[in-house]
Amino acid sequence: MNAGLINKTVVGAAGAVGIVALCLWICAEPSRDFTERVPGMDRQPASRQGQGESAVLLGALTLSEGTPSDLPGTWPNFRGPNLDNISRSPFKPVAAGQGFPECWSVEMGEGHAGAAVWQGRVYVLDYDREGGKDTLRCLSLDDGREIWRYAYPVKVKRNHGMSRTVPAVTEGSVVALGPKCHVICCDPVSGEYRWSLDLVRDFGTKVPPWYAGQCPLIDGDRAIIAPGGVSLVMAVALESGEVLWESSNDMDWKMTHASILPMEFGGERFYVYCGSGGVVGVSATDGRILWATEEWRIRMATVPTPVDVGQGRIFLSGGYEAGSMMLQLEMQADRIVPRGLFRLEDDRFGSAQQTPILFEDHIFGVRPDGQLVCLDLEGNEVWTSTGAHKFGLGPYAVAGDLIYVMNDHGLLSRVVADPDTFRLVDQTQVLQGHDSWGPMAFAKGRLIVRDLTRMVCLDVAED
Repeated sequence: MNAGLINKTVVGAAGAVGIVALCLWICAEPSRDFTERVPGMDRQPASRQGQGESAVLLGALTLSEGTPSDLPGTWPNFRGPNLDNISRSPFKPVAAGQGFPECWSVEMGEGHAGAAVWQGRVYVLDYDREGGKDTLRCLSLDDGREIWRYAYPVKVKRNHGMSRTVPAVTEGSVVALGPKCHVICCDPVSGEYRWSLDLVRDFGTKVPPWYAGQCPLIDGDRAIIAPGGVSLVMAVALESGEVLWESSNDMDWKMTHASILPMEFGGERFYVYCGSGGVVGVSATDGRILWATEEWRIRMATVPTPVDVGQGRIFLSGGYEAGSMMLQLEMQADRIVPRGLFRLEDDRFGSAQQTPILFEDHIFGVRPDGQLVCLDLEGNEVWTSTGAHKFGLGPYAVAGDLIYVMNDHGLLSRVVADPDTFRLVDQTQVLQGHDSWGPMAFAKGRLIVRDLTRMVCLDVAED
């Protein structure tokens, strides 16, 4: 066989194989792994693509038979209506030693995510481990029955729990931030999807160790979020999901577990955020960096939110030997300048997870040795709970004249919020699990708490 004939035979065979392959491809079912190209797949940050181009977090809404409660009371976000962890809704507390009736309990995916309460509904961002989905759940305040859930797929491995943030809810919107830094906005009544953001893909966020702990802030008609990527802080329109402004992040600070504090000083309204490299004040108008300091930075796990103490003072605290610090803002010419007022070692005061409470011109919190502590605003220790009463890493909140303090294993203590002396009222075992670390939520005379796998609603008011 000559060379020309061989070449013709090879070419013909190759052509036949190509035709057969083409026919098989045309007739075959589309691949289940096929993904439509959407903005962001090239992993360019959203600010380089233009606003509003983030892909939808494809999920599903499931309606259930629960109905909203007629009970009054609201706790619309992390640390309550005034962002201070104080319930000002009046009720008569249960008498000492009487215990607290359980209104309902609900199984949860492993985590520490706390509840928000609005118009008889309880919102919690859960993780469905079996289904591999972040799940925004809406429950009835009456009985805990589910009203709706919106779930979208995301793989999250166990790491001391998965979900650990509190949604923010207002008229028309509920916003949640998931463990892998996905932001979702739904209608708070119907559960219908509104918009979403993938902070890792679209804004260059790095997921913090132990997953996201930052709770979204709703301020008027916008959500305020700190990606800590291409943008340090940003404002997002609640109605559309459009990014309204972004703060520069030339210092390359990363996202922490801390949430954002709104504050006013020197005629400016701004947002205070503890990033990985320090503390910053960002203009609420346009996202400009108004001030920043590296004087307060934590080497690992920045968790507590800054506390506005008044008169330009901000109380900062942390764990892992970080201790605490009072930051003072001052006006110099037309600029806000921060300076450290005093610093306390962690044996005086620090906090690994929970945010201290400012109440009656004193700061209350649990320090690393488990002692409940009362400080004056100069950092002086007024009292501690003594060695007989230790509380661990659990949450605490103030309602009326009482501090409700949870330990790691579900023991709930009530302490008089007295700036002069420590007075224990009673202690009640309200949870049977462990890692009872999720933030508390009050709604009138009801208290919602959780451990690693169960959320419980307690009646803490006398009839």
